Amino acid sequence: MIQAEISIYPMGTSSTSASFYIAKAIESIQKLDGIRYQINPMGTVLESENIDVIYEASKKMMEVVHNLGVNRVEVILKIDSRKDKQTKMEEKIESIKKQMSPD
Repeated sequence: MIQAEISIYPMGTSSTSASFYIAKAIESIQKLDGIRYQINPMGTVLESENIDVIYEASKKMMEVVHNLGVNRVEVILKIDSRKDKQTKMEEKIESIKKQMSPD
């Protein structure tokens, strides 16, 4: 299973807010086969069994922002590829929570 965190930064827009562009980028991958995603405050986690699907989603997200009239888009993509077992993003979070001391 492969998880990747993608952050999209439209540059040179008339506003400091990026939420419109990020929403449109996420909409562009909603019907893409073989991918799951989870939004967080600093980016979006993509999950797939195929790295090519991650790359395709990243490309779509970048292109949709360009197509909205943004001439420069910065994209940060961090990939975690694990071959020894299939771990979903929710399971990774639960594993961390188990290691934390109770309140």
